[in-house]
Amino acid sequence: MPPTAHRRRYPSDTTAREWALIEPLLPLPACQTKAGGRPEKWHRRDIIDAIRYLVDNGVKWRALPADYPPWQTVYYHFAAWQRRGVIASLRDQLRRQIRTGQGRCPWPVTLIVDSQSVKGAETVSKATRGFDAGKKINGRKRHIAVDTLGLPVMITVTPASTTDRDAARELLWRLRLMQPQITQVWADFAYAGQLTSWSDDFLHMTLRTVSRPRGAKGFVVLPRRWKVERTLGWIMKARRNVRDYERLPQHSEAHLTWALITLMTRRLTRQGPHTEWAKKQNLTPESCTGTA
Repeated sequence: MPPTAHRRRYPSDTTAREWALIEPLLPLPACQTKAGGRPEKWHRRDIIDAIRYLVDNGVKWRALPADYPPWQTVYYHFAAWQRRGVIASLRDQLRRQIRTGQGRCPWPVTLIVDSQSVKGAETVSKATRGFDAGKKINGRKRHIAVDTLGLPVMITVTPASTTDRDAARELLWRLRLMQPQITQVWADFAYAGQLTSWSDDFLHMTLRTVSRPRGAKGFVVLPRRWKVERTLGWIMKARRNVRDYERLPQHSEAHLTWALITLMTRRLTRQGPHTEWAKKQNLTPESCTGTA
C-alpha cells in the first residue's frame, strides 16, 4: 500500500530524503520473500512516522493520532522489529554511514560508556525495577556505549539498583562478541577496580577511567566522557525517554534507539549524500585497528 498523501503532518514525520535513506535498510516484506506472505496493509513509512511521533511526544500507544495506522498495528511492528534485531541493524548501518561520511572507518575501535538512572512509571514491574541509592531514583538504569562521535553502539536497560560495574561486565562481553574490533573503552571512575583487570585479561579490551579534577565543584566538562553525556542529553529530548514506561526493558532500549535513529537520519539528510570513501578503501573491521 502506498503511503498516505498527507506527508509531514507532524514535525517528527520523516522527510522524503529520510525515507529514501531508511527504506533500503529495512528487511524485505514477507510477500517479497521466497517463503511468501500476505502483503502489508499499511505502508512502512506511516508505521515509522507513528513510532517516531510516539517517541518524540511521549503519548500512550492508544493515544496515537487517528491519521496514523491503528495503534495495534504500529505496536506490532515496533515489537517485531525489536525482537528480530531490525532496529539494532538500522542503528548500526546509519552509524556506519555517518562515520564514512566524515572519512572515518565505519567500525569504531574506541568507545565511551556511561549510565543514566530514570524514574519508572507504575507500568514498570517490580522484577525489572530497582532503587539507585546514589541518585535516589526508583526505576531503571540505562547503560550506553557510544563511539568518539557520540553515536550509539549498544544500549542496555537494567533495574536502577544494578551497579555500573555489574552492568558493564555484560555490556563489555556483548561488545566483544558483536564488535570484535574494539580495543579501548573510556568510562568514569565508577567502573574502576576489578573490572579494569577483568576487561584486560579476559576480553583483551583496555578500560580507562576519567575522574573529576580534585576540588572541582558543580558541572565540569570532562575529557572524552562529555561525548556520552551529550548523547544521553540527546535521548532526553524525546519525551518518551524522560521516564521509563515500558513493561519490558527491551522495549525501553528500542525507544532509546529510535530517538537516536531519528537524530542520525536527520544528520545524514542534512549533510547530503554520504561519501563512498569506505567502499573505495575496501575497509573491513580488522583494518580499522588504531583509528577512533
